[in-house]
Amino acid sequence: MSVTIRQATVDDLMQMQNCNLSNLPENYQMKYYMYHALTWPQLSHVAIDQHTGKVVGYVLAKMEEDVNEPFGHITSLAVMRNWRRLGIAEKLMTQAQKAMHDNFSAKYVTLHVRKSNRAALQLYRDTLQFTVRDIEKGYYADGEDAYAMRKNLGPQPEGKEGKDAKDAKDAKEGTDAKEHKKDAQAIEPSK
Repeated sequence: MSVTIRQATVDDLMQMQNCNLSNLPENYQMKYYMYHALTWPQLSHVAIDQHTGKVVGYVLAKMEEDVNEPFGHITSLAVMRNWRRLGIAEKLMTQAQKAMHDNFSAKYVTLHVRKSNRAALQLYRDTLQFTVRDIEKGYYADGEDAYAMRKNLGPQPEGKEGKDAKDAKDAKEGTDAKEHKKDAQAIEPSK
């Protein structure tokens, strides 16, 4: 199983939507994918099966304008079930974060993840070093709560542990973190 990670194009949008519909409970209309592709073409990426040319994963990302500093947001991330546990989600997220920083000087990136999505929480917190900043009650259409997560982009001050790194360490040691290390299936940020 061999994949290529590349910037998404308008031609990929139907397959990205199919990947979303096949794997996640939060789904979007095609115009939402098109909006991302036309407004922030540098940010969304796809994982392509080198043998079939099909999209097996994607990250849909955008920029937000904060009054003080620009920041990115991960709208959606999905990897087809047969392609999971190969590091594809991590590679997609890394590319999106790099594009946010390099193209828009994003200072940080945010995302939301279902509280019940332990696999995604482990990816974001433990592998990608996001920290839980808040719990948004009833965030999802079905009423489930979401963890609002954040990661600083760019270098941390030398010789000092950044606040997000400290928060990540504290969260890993907390009981809530231990509770959510059990395995689950989908990788799913939203909105």
